[in-house]
Amino acid sequence: MAAVVTRKFGEEALQFLGKKVSVETSDQKIYSGTLAGIDERLDVVLDNVEGHGILKVIINGSFVKEVRLMEKPFDFKALAERLSRVFPGLVKIREDVGAIIVMDKIKVTQAGIEEGSGLAADRVKAIYDEFTREIRK
Repeated sequence: MAAVVTRKFGEEALQFLGKKVSVETSDQKIYSGTLAGIDERLDVVLDNVEGHGILKVIINGSFVKEVRLMEKPFDFKALAERLSRVFPGLVKIREDVGAIIVMDKIKVTQAGIEEGSGLAADRVKAIYDEFTREIRK
């Protein structure tokens, strides 16, 4: 049971990667920036730290009091459902790598199509573009 809980925590924490976060330390300092890395001890690496004149900082997990996500995470499940309407039975969510795999050859991340080409990839790109336009509204 503990392994399942630890794995689930890790999956949730990975959703913060590449997103804007706010980290509060045990001495009440607050750092805001892009989460570049995190481990099981809550050691965090922040890029583009705001307001401290710091480009990158590593914060020891023993001092981390709280990590707050400051932007909405990408909704892989909603995009996968939309892709499944066009490609039924051929869409898999790979949360461990932050991607959706279509037809075992097209890789879609929150940044767009990373692997794959051809007519199917063009159709996936069109669905992705429409989805991202809708969620920006």
